[in-house]
Amino acid sequence: MYLLKCQTGFKIAAVAALALLTSLGAHAAHPNLVITTDDVKQMRQAISSNGSNGSTKFATAFESLKAQVDEQIAQPITVPVPKDGGGGYTHERHKKNYQLMYNAGIIYQLSQDDKYANYVRDMLLEYAKLYPTLGLHPKRKMDSQNPGKFFWQSLNEAMWLVYTIQAYDLIHDSLNADNIKTIENDLLRPVSLFTSVGQPSTFNKVHNHGTWATAGVGMAGYVLGEPEWVEKSLYDLEKSGKGGFIKQLEMLFSPQGYYNEGPYYQRFALLPFVTFAKAIENNEPQRKIFEYRDGILLKAIDTTIQLSYNGLFFPINDAIKSKGIDTIELVNGVTAAYGLTNDAGYLDIAKQQDQIILSGDGLKVAQALDNNMAKPYSFKSVAFGDGNDGKQGALVVMRTQVGGDQALLFKPAAQGLGHGHFDKLTWQFYDHGNEIVSDYGAARFLNVEAKYGGRYLPENETYAKHTVAHNTVVVDETTHFNANVEVGNSNYPTLNFFETNEYGTISSGEISTAYNGVDLERTLALINLPELQSTVALDIFDVAANKAHQLDLPLHYKGQLIDTSFELKANATQLSALGTKNGYQHLWLKAQAQPQSGLAKVTWLNENGRFYTQTSLVKGDESFLFTQIGANDPDFNLRNENGFIRRVEGQKQHKFISVLEPHGEYNPSKEYTLEAVSRVTKLEYSQQGDLTLVELDIKGNSYLVAINKAPTSAKNTFNYQNKEFTLNGRLGVYMMNNNQE
Repeated sequence: MYLLKCQTGFKIAAVAALALLTSLGAHAAHPNLVITTDDVKQMRQAISSNGSNGSTKFATAFESLKAQVDEQIAQPITVPVPKDGGGGYTHERHKKNYQLMYNAGIIYQLSQDDKYANYVRDMLLEYAKLYPTLGLHPKRKMDSQNPGKFFWQSLNEAMWLVYTIQAYDLIHDSLNADNIKTIENDLLRPVSLFTSVGQPSTFNKVHNHGTWATAGVGMAGYVLGEPEWVEKSLYDLEKSGKGGFIKQLEMLFSPQGYYNEGPYYQRFALLPFVTFAKAIENNEPQRKIFEYRDGILLKAIDTTIQLSYNGLFFPINDAIKSKGIDTIELVNGVTAAYGLTNDAGYLDIAKQQDQIILSGDGLKVAQALDNNMAKPYSFKSVAFGDGNDGKQGALVVMRTQVGGDQALLFKPAAQGLGHGHFDKLTWQFYDHGNEIVSDYGAARFLNVEAKYGGRYLPENETYAKHTVAHNTVVVDETTHFNANVEVGNSNYPTLNFFETNEYGTISSGEISTAYNGVDLERTLALINLPELQSTVALDIFDVAANKAHQLDLPLHYKGQLIDTSFELKANATQLSALGTKNGYQHLWLKAQAQPQSGLAKVTWLNENGRFYTQTSLVKGDESFLFTQIGANDPDFNLRNENGFIRRVEGQKQHKFISVLEPHGEYNPSKEYTLEAVSRVTKLEYSQQGDLTLVELDIKGNSYLVAINKAPTSAKNTFNYQNKEFTLNGRLGVYMMNNNQE
C-alpha cells in the first residue's frame, strides 16, 4: 500500500480508495454524483404538499423547472451535425441539449415520471449514433492542440461531459441493458477517452480547461465504474501528480482562494471544481476533499463573492463585464458552501441570486430562506495574495460606506496566464453601484457568432490587453513586458503593504521588471472624510528610470466630460489615432492641453447622477491628451469609451499625484444640480524620511494625510507646520482646521 500525502497533512490510502471504487463499479447506486439517493428522498418529500419537511421555495423552483422542461421536451429531439463556431446554431443547440438532459434527469428523479427519463434516453441514443461518425470540428482553430468534435474547442466538449454524465447518472436505473451498452460504449466512454488520453495537453494542463476536463472524466469514472479514470483525473494521465485536479487545487488558487486568472475565470472554473469535489465527497468521503489545503475550495467560493461589486465581478483581465454573482457557477458554489458550513451570510447571497438549485444542498438553502435565516453577507477590504504561495503580488479590494457604497480595486497582481492583461499596478473605482474609473475588460461578444464567431476579437490582442487600455503607466508607448505572456507570467509586482483602519484603506505595490531599467511604484488610498460624509481616492505613482523616457498615465472614465480647469485644444473637425501600435492605434486623439503649474482638474458626470473630479498636482511639464476608443476599428468591434492621458517627456523620474473626488448631484427629472464644481482647493506633497505627507483642502477643511512607508508600521511621531502628530500604522488623516459650514 502506498500513501498519497495532501498539503494539509492528512493521508489517503490509495489502494483502499481504489478498492472502494472497484466495489462500486457498474453496480453503484444511482444517482451517485452531486445528487445522491438520500438527497432524492428528501427532495421528493420537500415538494410533496403533505411532506413534513416541505419547502415553499424548493417546490416553486421544482415546478418552474418542470414547466420549462415540459415545454422543451414537447419539441422534437435535435442532435445536429456540428458545423458552427461559438454562438452559432449547432454550438448553441448542443449546449441546450446537455442542459436539457441534465434538467430532465433531475425532474425524472423528483417526479418519478418515466417520460423525462425516456426523453434523456432517446437523446443520448441519438448522440450515440452521431458521435462515432464525427471527426474534429470544422470550425476548430487549425493551429490548436485542443479541438473538439461537438464543439470547436475541447473545453466545450468537457463541459458537455460534465453535464451529460450527471444526466446519465440520474436516469441510469431506468435503462435496459441494451440502452446502457449502446450509450456507454458508443458515446460516454469514447467522449471520456477523447477528453483525456485524446487531449493530453489539455487534460494535464493546470488551467481552467484542464479543470473542466478532469471533472468530466473523473465523474464519468464514478458512474461507469472506472476507478483508473478517477485517479488519472486527480493526478494526471500518468498519475504523477504533475497535473490533474489536485495539482489544479494546489497551483491555481492562492492560500486565500484567489484564482490566478482573475474573478471572471474564477467564476467559470468554480463549477467544475465544486461539482467534481461534491462527487468525490459523496463517493470517497475519506479523501476529505473540502478540507484539502485548509479548505481551499470553500475559500475560493467566498473569495469569488468578495471579488464583486453591486452584483458584478471586477472585470480585470479577459472578462465580460456583465457577469456577476447570479451566474450559475456561483449559484452552485454558494449552494455547496452553505450545505457545508450553514453560514447564514451565504443565504444573503443566495437571496440575491434568487435561484434554487434542485439538489440536497439546494434544499437546505431553500428551507433556510423559507425560515428567514439569512444574515447580511460582509464585504471587506482585503488584499488577496496572488500565486499558489500567495506571495506573487496581490489583488487589493478597498471598500467603504462613508461616502455611500464604494470600492477601489488595485492590481499589483500576477499576470494571470494567457487571459491576463499587461496592466501592472492599475486601478478601478466604483461608487453608488456604478463603475467610475473603468477597465475595458475583454474585447469579445460572447457567443455572438457575427462577431468573430463569439470568440475573442482580434482587438483583444491589439487593444484590450495592452497597457494603454488600463489605468497605469506606459513607458515610451510600449506595453508592459513588451506584451510577452511568458515573460509576464515569470514576473510579478511586490505588495509593499496593505492596511485598513478608521481613516480608510491604503496599499502600495511596485515592480521593476515591466520595463528594463524602470521602477514603478504606486500607493493608493481610499480615505474616509466622515465630517463631509465623503471620501477621496489618493493616488501617488512614482516612476524612476536609468534614462529619459516618455511617460503616459491613462485614466479611463465612465461618463460625460463636464469641465476642465484648463483650456482644451480640441480636434473638432478631423481626428487621428494617437499612435501606431500597442493599443495607441485604437485611440482617437480628441483634444489636448498643457496645464500650468498647480492643480489640474478634469470633471465628468456618471450615469448615477454624481460628478467626479480628478485633481492632479502638476508642474507645468505635463500634457493632457483626451482620447476616445475606436480608431482603426473598421468592424466597430470596440466600445467608444473616453479617457485622458497625463504625459511627460524626456524624464528619468516623475511623480504623478492626484485625488479622485466624488461630489454633487445632477437630477434631470427634478431639474436641479448640486455641487457640480470640485471642492478641492489645495493639494500639496512633501516627504519626511519614510513619511509621505499630503495636505488636502476640501470644502473649507484642511486635512493632513500621512503615509508610513517604513518596513515596519510602528508608532511614528512627526512635526508638520509646527504641529506634532502621531501616526500609528500606515495611514493617518488629521484635521488641520475645520471650517465646515
